[in-house]
Amino acid sequence: MTFSVRGLIARVPHRDKIAILLKLSCIVVGLTFVGLLMAVVLYKWAPVERTLFMKDQAEKVGAAKIEQTWVPIEQISPELARAVMAAEDNRFPSHNGFEWDAIKRAYQMNKKGKSVHGASTISQQTAKNVFLWNGRSWIRKGTEVLVTVMIEVIWGKERIMEVYLNVVEQGKGVFGAEASARKFFKKSAKKLTRHEAALMAVVLPNPIKMRIDKPSEYVYKRQAQIVALMPKLGKIELK
Repeated sequence: MTFSVRGLIARVPHRDKIAILLKLSCIVVGLTFVGLLMAVVLYKWAPVERTLFMKDQAEKVGAAKIEQTWVPIEQISPELARAVMAAEDNRFPSHNGFEWDAIKRAYQMNKKGKSVHGASTISQQTAKNVFLWNGRSWIRKGTEVLVTVMIEVIWGKERIMEVYLNVVEQGKGVFGAEASARKFFKKSAKKLTRHEAALMAVVLPNPIKMRIDKPSEYVYKRQAQIVALMPKLGKIELK
């Protein structure tokens, strides 16, 4: 007697096939959730190095290697955290991981034109850079929302900022504050000045096109804007 999986499945009633598919889908979703949760808990304390996003980005731009050195947040100048908030997410300490007004505005702008306008917070960017992959699918976006909620609840703001500053792309194959500071300013991240921090923050939207080592007129102009915005953030407390 010849055993055929295809033939066996073919004999299963249609209603039962749907039930089996639903059960399998639930198992896959459940395992994915548990896997992500375990990874988030692990990275609450463990250094984050060589992520899938880093590898993808390095390959994309043809970088020969990935440059990244993990350092605790105490070894990163507070000016850099202030600069990235001024540039990317000035309500980072107070929001729950999402800027709903910004998301709504981005959605309306995307409906009107061809250009895509993002509204990702530092928390969302961290979720993407550490746990996800490049792309714009609904599955990836949904997973990003899930992971963002997880890190907001499990990590807290200080840890999110610490991880973000250690993994964010800063140039061709360069990731994180320490590697960037060493490469472009020949100093540790702890010794970055306000203007240097602002320059690093400027390039975040596109660190390949907008280079720290060869700033364009736009980069210098944006740097001055960020420097001016930084004091207006007031006292920053990350919990």
